[in-house]
Amino acid sequence: MDLSLSESALLLQKTVRDFAEREIAPVARQLDQSETFPRELVKKLAGLGVQGLTISPEHGGAGGGTTETTIVMEELSRVYAGIATIYSVQVGLCGSVIERFASAAQRKRYLPSLVRGDTIAAYALTEPNAGTDAAALETTATRRDGGYVLNGSKTFISCGDVADLFVVFATVDKAKRDKGITAFLVERGKGMTTRKQSGKMGIIASTTAEVLMEDMLVPDSARVGDDGEGFKIAMQILDTSRIGVAAQALGIAQAALDASVAWAQQRRTFGRPIAEHQGVAFMLADMATQVDAARLLTYRAAALRDAGQPFAKESAMAKLFASETASAVAGKAVQVHGGYGYFKDSIVERCYRDAKITEIYEGTSEVQRIVIARNLVGKGR
Repeated sequence: MDLSLSESALLLQKTVRDFAEREIAPVARQLDQSETFPRELVKKLAGLGVQGLTISPEHGGAGGGTTETTIVMEELSRVYAGIATIYSVQVGLCGSVIERFASAAQRKRYLPSLVRGDTIAAYALTEPNAGTDAAALETTATRRDGGYVLNGSKTFISCGDVADLFVVFATVDKAKRDKGITAFLVERGKGMTTRKQSGKMGIIASTTAEVLMEDMLVPDSARVGDDGEGFKIAMQILDTSRIGVAAQALGIAQAALDASVAWAQQRRTFGRPIAEHQGVAFMLADMATQVDAARLLTYRAAALRDAGQPFAKESAMAKLFASETASAVAGKAVQVHGGYGYFKDSIVERCYRDAKITEIYEGTSEVQRIVIARNLVGKGR
């Protein structure tokens, strides 16, 4: 499999890298401290056209594939992973649900403004008692003439405090578990309350919230697909979005490696750069090897997805390996920097904190191992 990037992909990579260095790098530390959603920056990012990479041209997009969004996720994450999380939610989660599963009327209503960055979306799946076991969600959708009444709460919802539009998953029949779950496109309005959740360890600029719905009436036209198809939709979206998380982890790991190589060349002990000490040199070699392996797994999964071939196992492998690589490489980066790496002025300190979430959200490392193992023995998910 040829994983080399095309000329257009290389141009996209350069465009996003230049944007990230120019617009994000100067304010990354401030964003990491403020817990404030960077709406203006997100709007600028949308202005590059990257928010419509996988959206059809009729709705303002470019009709591209997963490889392109993987490039964007890696390049954003090299500078600041919090912005990449926001991008992933808009494109990899919400945009994909609408593009792939929504009706023509829903696509026409929501996609153009999402592509322009005028609408901020959130993916409301996780609940206090339903994280990894998404089929156990308790938010209900009760039939009423002409629509549904939503009741329940969601937690850890990225962009939930500022979102205008929510992809909400609710059950129409708890007894059916995953077969009773339905997806809805819900606009912020009467019956919905959001509460910001502060104090995260990393990706701080990507704000997080609880989403509470109390007797919230939504019309039939808000439903995505048929009743009972929501779980299938959620899982198919996560299969692809895991590649994005792998790319995010890859970008974090690359940033930690780059900072470590630069530091090891300038920091001197015993009369020479620490890069010349075998202990440090071997750490750098291991870090570089892990990063390259993560990149190959990640771009292989993206290439399979774009080619229309089975990719669930490969996306799980990519996320598992890249996320654990990000944590390991960031940890070694702090070690290479010594005491300087332990302070918030250091890029590697932020990488260390940001890396951990990639092992948790959109399927923990343990879940990825389950997916891989079941695919190996022919039992699918």
